[in-house]
Amino acid sequence: MTRRSITIVGASLAGIRAAESLRRQDFDGAITLIGDELHAPYDRPPLSKQFLAGDWETDRLTLTQPDKLDDLDLDLRLGVRAASFDLDSRRLGLADLEDQSSEELVVDGLLIATGARCRTLGGAEGLDGVFVLRSLDDSLAIRAAFDAGPARVVIVGAGFIGAEVAATARTQGLDVTMIESLPQPLSRVLGDEMGGVCADLHREHGVDLRTGVGVEAIEGDGHVERVRLNDGSMIEADVVVVGIGVIPNTEWLEGSGLTIDNGVVCDATCLAAPGVTAAGDVACWPNRRFGEVMRVEHWDNAVAQGAHAARRLLVEDDEAEPFIPVPWFWSDQYDRKIQMAGRIGLDDEMHIATGSLAERRFAAIYGRAGRLVGVLGFNRPRHVMRYRMLIEEGVSFEDAIAAEI
Repeated sequence: MTRRSITIVGASLAGIRAAESLRRQDFDGAITLIGDELHAPYDRPPLSKQFLAGDWETDRLTLTQPDKLDDLDLDLRLGVRAASFDLDSRRLGLADLEDQSSEELVVDGLLIATGARCRTLGGAEGLDGVFVLRSLDDSLAIRAAFDAGPARVVIVGAGFIGAEVAATARTQGLDVTMIESLPQPLSRVLGDEMGGVCADLHREHGVDLRTGVGVEAIEGDGHVERVRLNDGSMIEADVVVVGIGVIPNTEWLEGSGLTIDNGVVCDATCLAAPGVTAAGDVACWPNRRFGEVMRVEHWDNAVAQGAHAARRLLVEDDEAEPFIPVPWFWSDQYDRKIQMAGRIGLDDEMHIATGSLAERRFAAIYGRAGRLVGVLGFNRPRHVMRYRMLIEEGVSFEDAIAAEI
């Protein structure tokens, strides 16, 4: 398929990997990369860990070195937000966030990689000391708050971002309380037993973890002073970090002609409409490997899907291949590397393949309908990667249990 130009909306991990993939495919047309931040594309996982702790500085977050970025020959537009799109006319509306100007582009190929934004808690607007963590600027602001002196930190939400921020804060000697409305952290993803392992890890490191309780209000006079819970208790706070999930950035696509439902709806090949693909946190597609429509918010998926969605714009429909990854992610908390591959369901059969829960060093595998579908590891990276390969190979759960890893 011959295209004169491709526009990528989202100077994100998925977006920059898409641009790199296009050049690797010998695409010599124009590539426009649009991002609503002023920073060149950067890596997000360290924002809650090494960067937040002050161990890394901004230059270590760069996804592509300046000379390599120049080699891509991009029309890079930073500080510019996509405001609208019309599928019929192919018109993309842009808003410059610095000079407040606007313009329209007529696009040939379009790749949407606008990611997601953090959910927030109502009632805390205008209070200093209340943060979310999604961007480089968010992490810089939280780091400054941590560095300002001994702080009482409250984390709302014990998901992976909240847990990583809690671990970083405790490593710096800060007083940390973490609030989770579920019975155990991550119990919707991992179940109560594995959620309990995560809970014990934080409690052993001095986190005051409170589960099964929600936030009623965040209070203060100009600056946050306390968090009131719905069980009537109060927690004194100098810093509050809210980590209660994200929302795909699709509002600008309302009325576009694309289907929006928990993200940009794509087919199995990442095609959302003729000449339009999506990748990363904003893309929702049927993964035929698992027979499931999914939207995946992991680093590895953004890399792979960005490249796949870019290639999809260059091929005819009958040459397009489905995107069928085995999702994989990791989380570093204290001295534990937590990794998960595949898709774990609460009703799946579980088997501890190696190690023990008590030691916080194990690999657990999961089976569904006789197939190996997932693996969870604590400080077992080799085992996780090997079981991930077995998931890709479609082995049975029985054979996975019997395998010598």
